[in-house]
Amino acid sequence: MKNKKISSSEKSAKRVLSPSSQKRREKAQENKKAAIMKAALDLFSRNGVNGTSIEQIAEKADVSKSNVLYYFKNKEQLYIEVITRLLEIWLKPLQSFSIEQDPIEALAHYIKVKLELSRDYPAESKLFCMEVVQGAPLLIQELESPLTTLIENKVAVIKEWVEQGKLAEVDPYHLIFSIWAITQHYADFNVQIQAVTGKNLNNRAFFNSTLINIQNIILEGVRPRV
Repeated sequence: MKNKKISSSEKSAKRVLSPSSQKRREKAQENKKAAIMKAALDLFSRNGVNGTSIEQIAEKADVSKSNVLYYFKNKEQLYIEVITRLLEIWLKPLQSFSIEQDPIEALAHYIKVKLELSRDYPAESKLFCMEVVQGAPLLIQELESPLTTLIENKVAVIKEWVEQGKLAEVDPYHLIFSIWAITQHYADFNVQIQAVTGKNLNNRAFFNSTLINIQNIILEGVRPRV
C-alpha cells in the first residue's frame, strides 16, 4: 500500500504555532507594517502620493513589493492609512475641551500640545497640508464626517465660555483655525524658520520662547475684558 503524499498546504494547516511563537510572529508583522508606513510617510511627504511608487516604498522599508501589497491592497489605501493616523493624533488634543474647564488654561494647554505635535510629527503635518492644498481628494470623507462633528462640538464649548463671560467675544471657528495655522506653520515651513532664525522647535529654548509668544498672542486676544 502506497503512503499518501501530504501537500505543503496540508502540512501548513496541521502546523500549530505555540502561543510564544504566535506572539513573535504577530510582533514581526506589526514591525514590518510599521516600517512600511514609516517609509511611505517619508516619501509621501516629500514627493506626494502621485510621485511615490510601491517599489520606492518597498525599497525604503527594506521589504519586497509583495510584502507591501500583503498589508495594503494598493498605494492609495496605504496613503489613507498613513494620513488617517495623523488625523487621529492631530485631533485627539481637541477632544479634551469641555465646558467645565477654565478656558484660558484649556486653550494654553491645547496650544502647547499642538506645538509639540508640530515638533514631533513634522512630516505628518506636511503631508496633511499637501493633501488639503490639493483639495483632499483621498481624505474628503474623513474631513466631512469625524472632523466636522468634532469641530461643531468644540465650537459649542467655546460659545458657552463666551456666553458665561469666561472669554471675550470671539468667533470659535476663527479661534480654532488661528491656533492650527500658527502652530502648524512651525512644521510646514520649518525650512523657512530655520533659514531666518537659525533654529527650530527641537531647540528647547526656541521651543519655549515660541510657545510663550504664541500663547500670549492668542490668549491676550480672548481673555475677558475687565
